[in-house]
Amino acid sequence: MIDKRVASCAQALEGVFDGATVMIGGFGEAGSPIELIHALIDQGSTDLTVVNNNTGSGEVGLAALIQAGRVAKMICSYPRTTNSTVFPKLYHSGKTKLELVPQGTLAERIRAGGAGIPAFYTPTSVGTPLAEGKEHRTIDGREYVLEYGLRADFALIKGLQADRYGNVIYNKTARNFAPIMAMAGKVTVVQAAQVVDAGEMDPETVVTPGIFVNRVVHVANPAHESELVAKGLSYPPTEPS
Repeated sequence: MIDKRVASCAQALEGVFDGATVMIGGFGEAGSPIELIHALIDQGSTDLTVVNNNTGSGEVGLAALIQAGRVAKMICSYPRTTNSTVFPKLYHSGKTKLELVPQGTLAERIRAGGAGIPAFYTPTSVGTPLAEGKEHRTIDGREYVLEYGLRADFALIKGLQADRYGNVIYNKTARNFAPIMAMAGKVTVVQAAQVVDAGEMDPETVVTPGIFVNRVVHVANPAHESELVAKGLSYPPTEPS
């Protein structure tokens, strides 16, 4: 079996190319892989399409990636939440694009993509602007709209614990989109607070099997987005005046 551990976040992101589609786990700050996102900023790839539940907060994490001008398009459910000022500003100035997707539909599009299901019908968004231009079909007297599965070139997710073969468990609700994103990414990268050897994890607790994971990087003390925002920090750090 392959040892999937890598030495650093920078090494974990090798191969991310300009124009890539990147799924990033997280529901707000819960499960957001801050260190991987910051390493992606350092890595320099641009013109990215990013799939996430929201658009980040403050000037760290996903918001920092957007502010750095690396994101050409966001596919998300909540483009504006508390402390999310970066994306709305860039969107209204025409510097980035938005594909707005209802949250349940977003989750199912990711799940379908990872399961090899190319498309599905859903009643969600029927009769709204989000359904305009999409194929409709009436089934058993109810109208549905066709939505396509989502795949990504890379998926960046945050785990609580992983072993060297890529098996992952999560910290409660921090799992959110991570398991389905792991399935939908061609290359799935996991940052984990604990990395253990084979046999040290209870197999009954494993949520994401290692077959869906390509790289594991140890981040012992992961940052929390809300704490960084509360301190007024940004990434890359600004030089004191």
